[in-house]
Amino acid sequence: MLNPNSLFSKTKLILIQALSLILAVPLTIQAQGVLEEIVVTAEYREENLQDVPVAVTAFSADEITRAGIESTQDFINLTPNVTLDDSFTLGNTFVQVRGVAQINNADSPIAIVVDGVPQNNQKQFKQELFDIERIEVLKGPQGSLYGRNAIGGAINIVTKAPTNELEGFVKAGYGNGDEKKFSGGLSGAIIPDKLLFRIAGAYKDFDGVVDNTFLNETVDFFETKDIRGKLIWNATDDITVEGRISYSDADGGCCSDTFIFNELIGNAPNPTGISTPNNNEYNKPRMNVRGKTDKLQNFDATLKINWNLGAVDATYIFNHSDVEEEYFADLDFTEGVDDSLGFLFTNVFFGGLPVGANQQQLLDVEFTSHELRFASAADQRLRWIGGLYYLETERRLTTTGDFDFTPTTPIFSRDAFSGVAFVDLAEENDNDAWAVFGQVEYDIFEDLELAIGLRYDEDKRRHNGRVIGGGTTAPRQKFSDVQPRAVLTKRFSDDLLMYAGYSRGFRSGGFNGPAIGSPQFNEETLDNFEIGLKSDLMDGRLRLNASFFYGLSDNFQFFFVDLVTASQVIANIEEVDIYGGEIEVQALLTDDWSVYGTVGLTDTEIKRSVARPQDQGNNTPKNQKYSLNVGTQYVQTVGDITGRLRVDYEHRGRKYWHPDNANSMDPFGLLNARLSFETENITLSFWGKNIGDTSYWQDYNSATFSGAFGDIGFLARGRTYGVDVQYNF
Repeated sequence: MLNPNSLFSKTKLILIQALSLILAVPLTIQAQGVLEEIVVTAEYREENLQDVPVAVTAFSADEITRAGIESTQDFINLTPNVTLDDSFTLGNTFVQVRGVAQINNADSPIAIVVDGVPQNNQKQFKQELFDIERIEVLKGPQGSLYGRNAIGGAINIVTKAPTNELEGFVKAGYGNGDEKKFSGGLSGAIIPDKLLFRIAGAYKDFDGVVDNTFLNETVDFFETKDIRGKLIWNATDDITVEGRISYSDADGGCCSDTFIFNELIGNAPNPTGISTPNNNEYNKPRMNVRGKTDKLQNFDATLKINWNLGAVDATYIFNHSDVEEEYFADLDFTEGVDDSLGFLFTNVFFGGLPVGANQQQLLDVEFTSHELRFASAADQRLRWIGGLYYLETERRLTTTGDFDFTPTTPIFSRDAFSGVAFVDLAEENDNDAWAVFGQVEYDIFEDLELAIGLRYDEDKRRHNGRVIGGGTTAPRQKFSDVQPRAVLTKRFSDDLLMYAGYSRGFRSGGFNGPAIGSPQFNEETLDNFEIGLKSDLMDGRLRLNASFFYGLSDNFQFFFVDLVTASQVIANIEEVDIYGGEIEVQALLTDDWSVYGTVGLTDTEIKRSVARPQDQGNNTPKNQKYSLNVGTQYVQTVGDITGRLRVDYEHRGRKYWHPDNANSMDPFGLLNARLSFETENITLSFWGKNIGDTSYWQDYNSATFSGAFGDIGFLARGRTYGVDVQYNF
């Protein structure tokens, strides 16, 4: 059971260690410069990061370039108390923030917003990042402004805006795994000061570095093609119209899980409920089908209109998005004849006849949304923002699983499969969601601010399902919640503020696949209490931000596979407590040398679980207890060339994959480095990620929760390295 005194002791130990480093820094600081000021739009207004009473990790355009951030995984790895696990298909990821996790077939626990538009599907988060102006990661429930699914926080990704002056860049790179990448952008004026444009694109091709030891082929290969265009029309002095279209097309490896053998029972099936002693032996996959995501396409079109009405600014945002994914892969995760599940199929069920099993899924999701909001001027004692939101979703999903009988060879290919279906599911979801929201900020005194927010979300879900044999399901349900927020902020000086507040987050419920006898899962809510501070010390050369939180979660959502019905299931854990905090530090030791570090602690406890009372007292699924990021950057200029060396170390604490907490993953560390040489227009960079070639699981599913006859793990990519060159004009 989670003991608050024990938690306090662990938190205190981390704080003492972190503060000991912080207190040592001023003794060596000699810099005359100051840390970069970052402007964010975390609360729908442009504000200095240090003035926002929210725990925010932000990355400016310069920081994105210097850290080599080219994907969502890159910036998540630098953010405390947030993880991103790659898994299964090319677009499948599980983001986890402060103990609340993404799960299959469910809404995100964190609002993903690109240029003001929410990304409403799990497959939209993993993306290539190019021509990016700013990234903001808000931690803790942000329901009053961001609404449903901001239960754990929000991520704002802001792409670069069109410019009046003609400018652009081209970039190329090469790395191991025969990685080839190209990107570029061009911006300027069609009509100076009136009609501005920006277009950017990226291409990446990667053969992979994770081997399938049976097929002797890599499994983590991929190819991505991305393009984005933006147009700004300054119609009048008061009206601005912005249009954006983006398209992404990718294909690559899929479903390359390693079957984890249990040494206690050899090749026999590993029954559920057994702790696997080999769960931290990171063997490579060895299935006989090279899985592939045939298609992962994302189309996004946005129209934004800003109208200055004098004392009020009005903003309307329209968006239409389409997400499509298709994949085909092995289902038994082995070579299919001699070992484990394949052994069972071939020798027990089918009398020695070589048998393979495959899986295939086709997903198509369309979103259409409208948002209208009004905001007062930011320089008043009383400030407010309010609005309306509407979202229409159409989702189509088909899932099949087949046996294939190929008596001549144990190696199966997609072309050779002509099997017998044992899974054949089809489902349609037509959902309508709407919300009304508002927030008021009032300066009680010059140094004391009170912010109060409120949002009502309503989500109507309609589900139509078909199962093998012709059975159908058609449940209907409405999910809704009121999400209040209240924050009191005290400013002690221009460089120090503290805040304390309460906020509520809401993740909608829904329906499981049509094969489940009880298809509904309930909405999840989180009540969060938080205190924090933000400070710039030593004349702007030392920055210290910290936050500490306590959350009460009702109907925590988690995922497992039901073997009997061959179905993917979302269920609820009735009560969960969440404790933790974050500390972020940056310091300029000299004008040329900077150091930075973050530490995050998230401790969770299952307080009540009706379906699995044996899990009470355990950590929640996918919880990582702590994270530590430390790094340094040294800059030296000789003549017209500036050299920049950056080294980052990330330490990840123990990871609990499932509510039984069996087969947790041991702590480990990752080392990344980047050496750049810059002139006025050209940057040459040498980089390495996971330099120590550390092995670890990106995802892990034990037999109890995977529906298999053994555990399966999705192996992370090992060491990668390469060189990039960029030309700006």
